[in-house]
Amino acid sequence: MQKITETVKHLLIINGIFFLATLALGDLTYDWFALHYPSNPKFQLWQPLTHMFMHGDISHIFFNMFGLWMFGTPLEQMWGKNKFIFFYISTGLGAAALQLILYYFQINHLNDQLIAAGLNSFEINKFYQTTELPYRLVEALGKDNLMNGLRAFNSVMVGASGALYGILVGFAMLFPNAQLMLLFPPIPVRAKYLVPLLILGDLFFGFTSYSIGPIAHFAHIGGAITGLLMMWFWKRNQFNKNRWY
Repeated sequence: MQKITETVKHLLIINGIFFLATLALGDLTYDWFALHYPSNPKFQLWQPLTHMFMHGDISHIFFNMFGLWMFGTPLEQMWGKNKFIFFYISTGLGAAALQLILYYFQINHLNDQLIAAGLNSFEINKFYQTTELPYRLVEALGKDNLMNGLRAFNSVMVGASGALYGILVGFAMLFPNAQLMLLFPPIPVRAKYLVPLLILGDLFFGFTSYSIGPIAHFAHIGGAITGLLMMWFWKRNQFNKNRWY
């Protein structure tokens, strides 16, 4: 078993503390530290950072922290703690940004429809707060269409998955031929094949209705894209040869 590095250890501890807080305080911690849509009254400026330390349940935090330990440790060993934490936080923020952009378009599209239906800004804000609309508008706009906008406005983003996808991309680019064992089926696959396969899976589930549970697939993609762009920039500018202590 590989020795855990200092920054990874601290991240595991911080995530554990946040998870224990959710067990003790319940919804209050999600209201304060999960990431809400910026127009939502529950949004706070610190949430783009704190949401990546929050998790929904024990399996959520277990798999994220296992991945952080497994793939983050060799990156920190190669890069040094400052470079690693900069990469980790940046990919987590990139993940949140792409998911929020998606929510923006969903909400903006619904707002345009509500305005076209004759609602003013006060009535639209009231709709998002109370979910109440005249029956004729529900029929005209469609229940599924309305629910998509409401889900986006009231979204609650939690988890280190976006940052983890950035870590996975970094690992695959630095150790492309590393053999990783799948769980189902239990066969070895090289990192340079497995990581793109995971991203393609998120693209498929993100653009279809086959998603397994309330997973922010575009946050995963956002973290992966941010990681890819950072790795490309560092390689182009020789940053990969430098450690940040």
